[in-house]
Amino acid sequence: MVFKSKRASAIALLVFLALCYGRFYLGSMVTASSVGTWYQTLNKAPFNPPDWVFSPIWVLLYFMMAVAGWRIWTKNSAGAGRYALLLFSVQLALNLGWSVLFFGYQQVGIALLEMFVLIFTVTLTTLQFWAIDRNAGILLLPYGLWLLFAAVLNGFIFFMN
Repeated sequence: MVFKSKRASAIALLVFLALCYGRFYLGSMVTASSVGTWYQTLNKAPFNPPDWVFSPIWVLLYFMMAVAGWRIWTKNSAGAGRYALLLFSVQLALNLGWSVLFFGYQQVGIALLEMFVLIFTVTLTTLQFWAIDRNAGILLLPYGLWLLFAAVLNGFIFFMN
């Protein structure tokens, strides 16, 4: 790690945690409007997890994402680091966009298309993180895998409803 003051590093970690959990909070507000009503009426894949599984998984994934972003921030990698953090910001926005499209607007097909863009962006972000800090890249791998699974679930809902 490149030297940055412990105080600046701690503040940066808190900022990354706030960004990721702020995204989680906004998404949960959008999701709450549909998860107990409209979403319950949908035909889902037989392997769709129970609703209670999603929150704990996202809590862990957002923590890992925050730590990964913070690790990249701690590196003094100039252009590559800025590009990686830009991708990180874009994927966070796309992640929120999926929740808005799927749960807020109940546009399952458009949400599925947006999910493909999100997965592509997360893949690019993971590769950029990996090139700068392998551990940061590794921290994003479960997120990418979860998004692939979410895309399959989204696809089942699209085709079965």
